[in-house]
Amino acid sequence: MRWTQITTQERSTVAVRRSRRFRRRAVPLPEQSPVVVERDAPPAVQSRDRLFRAALITADVIAALLVGPVILVAFGAWGPGWTTLMLPAIVPVVNTAMGLYRRDELVLSKNTLDEAPDIFQASTLTALLAYFSQSALLATPLGAQVIALMMVSLTLLTTLLRLMGRTIARKLTPPERCLLVGEARLARRLEKQLKTTRTAKAELVGNLPLLEADRAAAGPHAAPQNLPNAIRDLDIHRVVIAGDGAPPQAVLETIQSAKSLGVNVTLLPAMFEVVGSSIAFDEVGGLTVLGLRRFGLSRRARTVKATLDVVGAVILLLLSAPLLITVALAIKMGSSGPILFRQTRVGRDGRRFQMLKFRSMLADADHQKAELRARNEADGLFKIEDDPRVTRLGRFLRRTSLDELPQLFNVLRREMSLVGPRPLVVDEDCRIEGFYRRRLNLTPGMTGPWQVAGSARIPLHDMKSIDYLYVANWSLWLDVKILLRTIPHVLMQRGQ
Repeated sequence: MRWTQITTQERSTVAVRRSRRFRRRAVPLPEQSPVVVERDAPPAVQSRDRLFRAALITADVIAALLVGPVILVAFGAWGPGWTTLMLPAIVPVVNTAMGLYRRDELVLSKNTLDEAPDIFQASTLTALLAYFSQSALLATPLGAQVIALMMVSLTLLTTLLRLMGRTIARKLTPPERCLLVGEARLARRLEKQLKTTRTAKAELVGNLPLLEADRAAAGPHAAPQNLPNAIRDLDIHRVVIAGDGAPPQAVLETIQSAKSLGVNVTLLPAMFEVVGSSIAFDEVGGLTVLGLRRFGLSRRARTVKATLDVVGAVILLLLSAPLLITVALAIKMGSSGPILFRQTRVGRDGRRFQMLKFRSMLADADHQKAELRARNEADGLFKIEDDPRVTRLGRFLRRTSLDELPQLFNVLRREMSLVGPRPLVVDEDCRIEGFYRRRLNLTPGMTGPWQVAGSARIPLHDMKSIDYLYVANWSLWLDVKILLRTIPHVLMQRGQ
């Protein structure tokens, strides 16, 4: 559609006709503000959104088709029932009602694990609808075991196939072209993050200052000042608005202008770097307010997390015992020095402990650190891509993250957790100041959000923010999700 302006007539057409006795004339009403009708999305945006929706719908239908064979294998011919044939029709309807096909239009990072709880809820509702359908039409409804297997298998198959579908869709589409409306420093930060986030295939192609006074800071490569022109000239698919500190009316008008042009719109509020995403939207008499939960974990949550740590560490130690012995022998035979490397790290509440790792460097590596400081490649942390102190076996251990396995003993000693903030050495911890030190409210982890986001190459400033938000938003599902994301991180040898 084109932009259109709709105005009222100078005289009201709904005025009540006056009685003939008074012969009063209708009073002219003031002209109302124009109503802007939104345009259709640009063809590139429509094509991208349709492709992702088609990939998700196809994945969901295939998952529904596979549930029947799974139940058939588990329970025999009597198990599935004819209602499993209805699942390919029920699943898209339920998932549409749950909003599982519109989410990709709203987010930059299309991470399938983030929607796993919603997929489980949709699978549960689908199984219940299948049960009620068969119960209403047949005398032999589906059994409890069949329903349970239907829920679990549908959840797992849908999650896996959606992951594959999104991967294919990313490969078939060009990067999503983004325009940031806000400060230039935020544009540089967003550009850097988009390059390191694997689930967001997007690129920042322009920066448009929100306020007139900020335009000089945008640099010579700033986008055109007029938002419609910028979207047209740069072929923008998504507008990212960072309006903290700007007048609310300016932000609102920018949002409405971007939405009226049909592109996808994302907000980048700095407030959430402090409060996190664990908020509750509330409405009080038409006024939207946000509820924030208390920082840190309750006693019950700490007990749940500690139980997961101990049980998980014991299981992993039993499963990896042959591997631990093999690696220890290889280190002993490969170079002189101890098998384990011990280093002082700062743990929960600032308590120091000795973190264990398989030795991956020469025995005198610490003495050579001062000589190599000029080659440091990380901001705030000491990391070198081709560190000459690392042994040949050590490079393999680091790449596969096998050097981290002895930390399972730190977990059993309650000095570390399976998932948690990054354990820093003393001189790095001294650089963490202010409210970011509240990251020490939790026990440091073998893995964490910093590792699955890019491991050692994350600057210290970003790492402390990531850890702080992890503590602020902690949930058991968040730990499970990080553990699941760590598996491909290790298998694809992304360790440093």
